[in-house]
Parts: sequence; C-alpha cells; structure tokens
Amino acid sequence: MRINNNMSAVITNNKLLGTESSLSDVMEKLSSGFSINHASDNPSGIAIAGKMQAQIDGLDQASTNGSDGISVLQTAEGALNEVTEMIQRMRELSVQAANGTNSGEEKEAIQKEIESLLTEIDRVASTTEFNNINLLNGSLDCRTYAKNCSRIQTSNTVPAGIYQLEIDKAATQSKATAANVMPAEVNMAGSIKINGYGIEITGGSREFVYEQLRNAAEIGGATISDVSDTEPLVISSKKYGADANLKIEFSSLELAEALGFDTTDANVFNEKDTDGNSLPLISTVGEDAEVTIHRENDADVQAGTITSLFGAQSTASFDGNHITITDTNGFKLSFLADVGYTGNLSFNVTDIGSMSLQVGANQGQSMIVRIAAVTTEFMYIDDVDVTRMEGPEDAMDALADALSYVTSVRSQLGAYENRLEHTTKSLDTTEENMTSAISRIEDADMATTMVEYTKLNVLEQAGVSALAQANELPQLALQLLQ
Repeated sequence: MRINNNMSAVITNNKLLGTESSLSDVMEKLSSGFSINHASDNPSGIAIAGKMQAQIDGLDQASTNGSDGISVLQTAEGALNEVTEMIQRMRELSVQAANGTNSGEEKEAIQKEIESLLTEIDRVASTTEFNNINLLNGSLDCRTYAKNCSRIQTSNTVPAGIYQLEIDKAATQSKATAANVMPAEVNMAGSIKINGYGIEITGGSREFVYEQLRNAAEIGGATISDVSDTEPLVISSKKYGADANLKIEFSSLELAEALGFDTTDANVFNEKDTDGNSLPLISTVGEDAEVTIHRENDADVQAGTITSLFGAQSTASFDGNHITITDTNGFKLSFLADVGYTGNLSFNVTDIGSMSLQVGANQGQSMIVRIAAVTTEFMYIDDVDVTRMEGPEDAMDALADALSYVTSVRSQLGAYENRLEHTTKSLDTTEENMTSAISRIEDADMATTMVEYTKLNVLEQAGVSALAQANELPQLALQLLQ
C-alpha cells in the first residue's frame, strides 16, 4: 500500500477523463444533430460533405435561376400574345379594305387604325422588360454583323462564323422613263391610270399636272420623280424584284406624248393592237437580284481564298431586296440588301447577345435563350398601306407572314419554357437525393448516439464512484501506523 502515489486513483482518474471527453463529444452530437462537428471526427467524411454541400447549394440556386428564366419567358410570351392579336386585327382590316364597297375615305380610316396598331406593336417591342432587360427588341438575339444590308435574322441552327455571298445584280424596280421634259403648260386633256388607279388630266401648268400624277402614283403604289425644267419624268414601282409591276394606261398616245413619253419607242410602248400599232400602255416588271453563294465545298473556299460556312445545299430566295438563304437542318439567314448595292456581303455570325441561364451547380452548365426582334421593321410590315390599289392584298400577304413569324417566336419560347420546367424538376430531384446522401454522412443517428450517451453517463458515474473509493485507499494505510 502506498500513500505518495495512489496508482488506483491515477488510473481511475485517467479513465474518468476519457469518459468525460467521449461524453462531451456525444453531447455535442446530440445538441448539434451532426455526427461530424470537427475535422478530426471524420477527415474524409468532412471533405466529401463539404463538396456535396456546395453542390446542394448550387443546385438550389440553379433551380431558382430556372424559375426566374420561366418568368422571363412568360413575360415575353404574354406580350407576344397581344402582338398576335394586333396582327390578326390588322389582317381583318386588310380584308375589309379589299372589299370594293369601300371608298377612298373609308380606306384611309382603316389605314389610320392599322398605323395605330403598328405603332403599338413597336411600343410593345421596345418597352417589354424583365428586370430592366428588354425582351423583344432583338437585344437578346445573337449578333450578326455585316455592311450594306440591314434587318439581319438568323435561325437557331446557324453556327457562329463567317458567311459570304456576292450580289451580282441588285433587284430593280419597274420603271417608265419619259424621253422629254414635261412642258411648262400641258395643253392636253385625258385620263391616266397608274396600276389601276385613274385620274382625269384637265391640262394646265406643269406643277398642277404633276400634282395630279403624284397623287395617282401614290395610290397606285408607285413613286414619281420631282418636277424639273431639265429632267424628264420617271415613274417607278415602290416594290423591287419580279413582283414589282408598273402599268400605266393613257387615254391616248397624244396624252402620253404631251407628258414627255416617246410613243415610238417600242421598248416603252411594247403593247400592240391587231394592226401592230402601239397602244397607249406602258407595262414593265422589275427583276430579282442575282447572287452567288460561296459554299463550303466551292474551290475558292476550300483553297482558303474565301472564308464561308454556307452549306453545299444552301439556296437563295428573293422578295425584292429581301434575300433569304436556306439550307438543311432549319438553317436560315435573311437580310434586306441596300437598294442598288452589288458586291460582296460578309456576315459575321456570333453567339453574342443571347441570354445565358445558369441552370446547373457547376461552370458551363447553362442554357442559351434567344428571343428574336418582334418589331414591325423585322416583320416587314412597317410599310403596310391599304389605301393603295393593291395595298389590301399586299397587306394580307405581309401580315400572314408576320403572323407566322410571331407564331414561330412564340413556339420557340414555349419550347424553352417546357425545357426549363423539366430542368427545374430535375434540379430539385437531384438536390433532394444529394441532401439524403449528405445526411447519411454528416447527420447523427440520434438513437445510436443516445445509447452511447447513456453508456458513457453510467461509466462517468461509475468512474466518479471508483475514484472516490480509490481516494480512500491511503486512509487505510494510516491504520497500519496505529
């Protein structure tokens, strides 16, 4: 028996301290709910849990991002619904204007409503926003850069890169050019029709007759050059290309001559009667543009002298100066060539400008959203005019194309929205499964931990009791001294 070094007490105390340390760890797990509270608890587990928690947080935010994206698309689609209604109303008005029972004044009244609706479409396109981001003015569409053309549009399947073509011949108007300057006084009466719209010429000063001709040309869908002392009249169709018709009917060849036209020119007065004599009629048609597409299989492209990504099957179609290049897989690049331009056109198609939605927890997990411009200019309805002779028919065609354009944009938005809904559901499911996985790693099993706590609590009480007994042993040694 020893009194200086009570080994029983020392051993009991060490065991008690170990029990207290373990009990402290267990109580920390019980109070926090985590089985890993310190890196020392599970070094590999805390590393795995840290990565998984970052992933879970990212997935949660990505799901929110997807929901925000759906809100953007719903905002845009809601505005396009109103644009669709306005286009349908304008087409209805065009059908009304096409009826022969309408006078010129009634067509003008119809045109006023159409112009008001066109203005409203442009207002909607310029003011529809989400978080100060404009949605319908083209700012969320991919950028394409080119000179000598405008209104460039590319489909979603046009890859970024350089595309080149040559405009060998520009689209032309149909024209009727007088040979002589109109005299200061026109001493000839008669009638004239320009594209079916007729007026009576009563003679008079050049300026007076010119005003009558100008009004007839405007309603007939044509333009007329300025009155001049040195230049003869030139009457041109407003349209360009093979659909640009110009028909001028004079009541007599003498009236045509009085206005400066050479009735003996067979290139101008090319309509003949049964006797082979020229009729007082001018009929001309414009010509479409001619282009050469530099395709990727062309020798100059393969040789590297020209860079162009147009496919081997790409073809061009024309509507005046509006040129469209199409290819397989939905490829479509359209633009409005500058009037009279010939030469090279180089298009630099980029992937800049579209909205990128971060729909994943990691870098690069994004979704690209493109929203095309929905302005009257890009839909080619900015010049709709039902007061012209062929205006209602032209308007119906243009508005039908515009309706198809808006419908395609809405369809694309609907496809984006459906995809995002599935994306957010997938993200939520993945987050749920990862949360379950991290729970198995870092969450404490309360039942097991409580069993451990009970055991350690009993051991602590036993240790305290044993230490008390061990501390009594030196007292027993003192009895030997009595």
